[in-house]
Amino acid sequence: MKKFLVLLLMIAPLSIFAQQKFAYVNAPEILQLMPEYTKASKDIQLLEKQYSDELQHMRTELEKKGIEFEQVKDSLPQNILQRRYNELQELSQRMEQYYQESLQNLQQAQQSKLEEVSNILAKAIKDAGREGGYICVFDIAGGIPYISETQCDDISAKVKAKLGIGSAALGK
Repeated sequence: MKKFLVLLLMIAPLSIFAQQKFAYVNAPEILQLMPEYTKASKDIQLLEKQYSDELQHMRTELEKKGIEFEQVKDSLPQNILQRRYNELQELSQRMEQYYQESLQNLQQAQQSKLEEVSNILAKAIKDAGREGGYICVFDIAGGIPYISETQCDDISAKVKAKLGIGSAALGK
């Protein structure tokens, strides 16, 4: 009788576990299909171009002033020569500072926009998981060594449908 009770206590958790439903998705694949991701990527590219254009404008101005300085430096009095040299150094420092600030701003914008899109995707995954009665939804791109595709459901299509990027939108 004791053995039966011990066996029953050992099997009971397994039967409870067996009733649980698990699912998986490939989040990066879905993310890249989202219109919000495409828009965010375009916004970042536009911002990057604006920074690049401004930096190019500053570089052109510095080169122009540098050439002018080289042409007249031998004919200038020492105090004017020093002032123009200082102006070139200041312009160069401003350009370097702008470059550093633009990199930081670009990284912040990328992070912010990706976070917004990721939050939309996470909500869709949670909603699809909740509606399907799943105890857990794994991201197969997240480095999980093994997921049994026979014992877990792939709910990628449900998540895509929640995001409005179903198979019809993908040309499948």
